[in-house]
Amino acid sequence: MKHRRFPVGPLWTNTYLFWDEEGKGFLVDPAGETGQIARFAETQGIAVEKILLTHGHLDHAAGLSEALEMFGGKAFVPAGDASLVRTPDSGLRQLMGSEFPGTDDFSAVSDGDRLTAGTMEIAVIATPGHTPGSVCYLVTSGSEKVLVSGDTLFAGSVGRTDLPGGDPDELDRSIARLAELPDDLPVFPGHGPETDIGTERARNPFWPEETGRKGK
Repeated sequence: MKHRRFPVGPLWTNTYLFWDEEGKGFLVDPAGETGQIARFAETQGIAVEKILLTHGHLDHAAGLSEALEMFGGKAFVPAGDASLVRTPDSGLRQLMGSEFPGTDDFSAVSDGDRLTAGTMEIAVIATPGHTPGSVCYLVTSGSEKVLVSGDTLFAGSVGRTDLPGGDPDELDRSIARLAELPDDLPVFPGHGPETDIGTERARNPFWPEETGRKGK
């Protein structure tokens, strides 16, 4: 399994492109500037089969329609955030200079759903708190696994909960759920650098106290 991170858009959102040895891939959180991603995919011979959102905030979804036009494939959005993608907030669109009008050209995903792209399996893990529908994606290819955490978990921090729909108690429960994952699992957040579960267990001040700093 290979991947490439594209920090794009006004908030430098991490858009991720994953692909397997046969060049079949998927895109996570198309934030914009889709042309550069499409050019890279073309030079690498990557066919994007699916486009996934970790949540419905505009800085992660603004490039969805453009990505569907450029790549084809199918889009998947967390069920709890579907309304944010269908009808983005007009004031936020203006603030971010986004022309994304919203779309209903997607299928909804929920906790426990499994998708595939080439030889890769993608498991949906519900992690509400940053938004009501926030999810993480656990991607498996052979013995390799990675977690795409969106705005639930960052290197040294967690997603904010002071925006509409945010819930700090829900986020605490979601981080506790991620704490059950193994320490050596790489984590690809929605903003900022990559990390892993063990590093966050040891250093993240928002990590659940009951798991301590014991590691696994």
